This record gives sequence, C-alpha cells and structure tokens, in this order.
Amino acid sequence: MNLLKTSVLNGVAVLIKTTTLFILNKILAVYVGPAGYAVMGQFQNFIQMITTFSGNMINTAVTKYTAEYYEDEQKQRNIWKNAGSSVFILSLFFSLLIVIFQQQLSIYIFHSLEYQSVFVWFAVFLIFFNFNTLFLAILNGKKEILKLVLANIVGSIVSLVITTLLAIQYHLYGALIALAIYQSLAFFITLYLCYKANWFKLTYLFGKIDQETAKKFASFALMALVSAICVPLSQMIIRTYLGHEFGLDYAGYWEAMIRLSGAYLMLVTTTLGVYYLPRLSELKTLAEIKTEVYLGYKFIFPFAVIGGISVYLLRDWVIVLLFSKKFLPMADLFLWQMIGDTLKIGSWILAYLMLSKAMTVLFVTTEILFAMSSVILTYIFTQSFGFEGVSIAHLINYGLYWFVMSIFVFKHLQMRVLK
Repeated sequence: MNLLKTSVLNGVAVLIKTTTLFILNKILAVYVGPAGYAVMGQFQNFIQMITTFSGNMINTAVTKYTAEYYEDEQKQRNIWKNAGSSVFILSLFFSLLIVIFQQQLSIYIFHSLEYQSVFVWFAVFLIFFNFNTLFLAILNGKKEILKLVLANIVGSIVSLVITTLLAIQYHLYGALIALAIYQSLAFFITLYLCYKANWFKLTYLFGKIDQETAKKFASFALMALVSAICVPLSQMIIRTYLGHEFGLDYAGYWEAMIRLSGAYLMLVTTTLGVYYLPRLSELKTLAEIKTEVYLGYKFIFPFAVIGGISVYLLRDWVIVLLFSKKFLPMADLFLWQMIGDTLKIGSWILAYLMLSKAMTVLFVTTEILFAMSSVILTYIFTQSFGFEGVSIAHLINYGLYWFVMSIFVFKHLQMRVLK
C-alpha cells in the first residue's frame, strides 16, 4: 500500500480521532480547568514512561521485523512470541510495583494523596493497555491498514465516551481514571480484529524468549526507554517550572497548547508511524531510502505547514471553541509553537530513519541532548520573554534538531552497507 492510499485510509481514523479530541478538550476545559490540565499532563507523562518500561519499548521492533519478515510467517511468529511473553511478564511486574508504591507516586506526581487510587486503576488495567499497543504494532507491521484504522477509530470512541462520563461525574478525578483505563478497554476490540485474521492465533504470542530475538529487541528497547525517560521527564520538569514561575494555570495553558499541537498534526504523525516506519524498514538501498524521504517532504511536510498557518490565523476562535475563554492567555504561544511544530515534522521525517534502521547510538545521543536543551532553552527564553518564551524555546530546539538530523542521518547510512 502506497503513501497516498495509506494517508487517505489513515485520514479517516485521524478525522474521527481529531474530532473526539476536540470534543474532549472542550469537556475537560469546562470540568477540570487550566490547573486540571497541568495535573493531567503530569499523569499522562507518567503513563507514557510506565507503559514503555512495561512492554511498549519493543513495539517499534515488532512493527519493523513483522514488516521485514513479511514473506516468512515463521519468523514473524517468533517475533510475536518473544514480544507477547515479554509484555506479559513486564506488565505484571510493573503493576505490582505501582500498587506497592501508590502513595509515594501520588505525592510525587500530584503532590497530594487525594488521587492515590488512580494508580490502582492504572495498575489493574496496565496489562490490557500494553497488549492493545502490541496488537496495533502487529497490525501495522502486517500492513493490515483497514484493521488498524478500525481499531484506532474504536479506541477514539471509547476514549470519548469514558472520559466524558467520568469527567462530568467526577471532574478531575474522573478524567485521571479515564486516562488510566480507556486504552485498556479498546484492547478487546483490537484483540477481536487480530483474532479474526487468518494469520493470527493467541498461541503465537507466548513461548520461551530466545536470546537471538532478545538481541534484536535490545537496540529498539534502549531507544524507546531513553525516549520514554527524556521526553516525558523534560515535559514534567518544564510543567513544574512553569507552575512555580507563572502559576499552575499557566502550566495548564502550555499543556493545552501541547494537546492542540498533537491534535492538528495527528494526520501527519500517524501517517509517519503507520506508513513510514514499516516502509523504511523494508528498503535496502540508499537510493530507495532517499526517494522515500523525498516523498515524505513532498506529501507529508506541506500538511504540517498548512495546518500550522491555519491554526495560527484562527487562534482566538480555536481557543474559545475548543477550550474556553479561561484559556485565552495561551494565544501568546501560537506563533512560535506553530513554527516549531512545522520544524518538528521536518525533523521527524528524517528521525524515523533512525528508528527503522536501528541507529541506536545516534538516537540515544540526540534524545538526551535535545531533551536537556528543551529544558535549558525554556528557562533561558522565559527569563527573557516571559511565558511566551516556552514556545520560542520549542521553535529553537526543533530547528536545531532538524539541522542535526540533516547532517548525521544520511552520513550514518552511508557508513553502512546501504549503497
């Protein structure tokens, strides 16, 4: 399936997911407010870190090798067996840790014991959360785009229903529970879609973990773990800093800005994951890879540019429609944020080569350096330009990241046997 067809099919799921996100943003803006957004952002970053450590760290490898071994079903099943067993063991282990340390986690994340029970909900549903993402990775690698689109649509609808009901009834507490469980509930639909496929059986997911496959997973796991630590942790640090420097509401405005960026860029980012990663994994020669990257800049990058311009021009209307008038101070962030988002997509088109070709050292190095620089630049620019500086730092950081990607990614490829 080519880039255009994948983008169109994926666009259907993205349209539905974007719509549900916009509705959710409105509901959360009304029922949890700017300060509640900041709290939700902290918990969401925690979820990102834990789910990665407890199994999601190997999903990129599952997608890559499922696509790479497309003609060899036995090798595919061996990948799934090792992945399924790893996810099962790790999920149980981290669920136990979360239950044991729920009080300490609540104090660290929320600075209160008021939401302690949220961690118990998360621990109970963690294994379903992780297997849902594993099944999605398998569908992606198998290029079962229709099933993947359907699973994503169902996940969006489940998210909307669960979050709406719980946020309206229990406000911030309900919204936090929804974050902890909604993907886990989508697991049953994703499982059904896989189970009905003639190439899938539940028995393919479990068995002895072999050393050879574990080595294949290792570099991808390392990259995912570094990313899971650096990105969410840097966001948590920035959010905490903004809360102390400008107040918790301003940390919430920044969180709302991040969510809005994620929503309008979703078509671009999901196409990169659904089409780009498995496609780049298949390619063997440098010429083929360069052609695919060119197509990415030709068809994907313009969407980011058009989206950024549109959102900026409609910023005041967007804030009131999608959030509320309480969020109008975030308008100061839009210009720099939109430019930074565009640079981010430009850099990611190249960065996906690091994932698909397992450029572990380069990936780990850049993740650590640019997570640190995002925090440092935020401090520098907010001291000089006030709250607006957080988005200026975002722009500068991704401009530098794209520059580094353009220099080192193809240089790294040329050093390999990809000629």
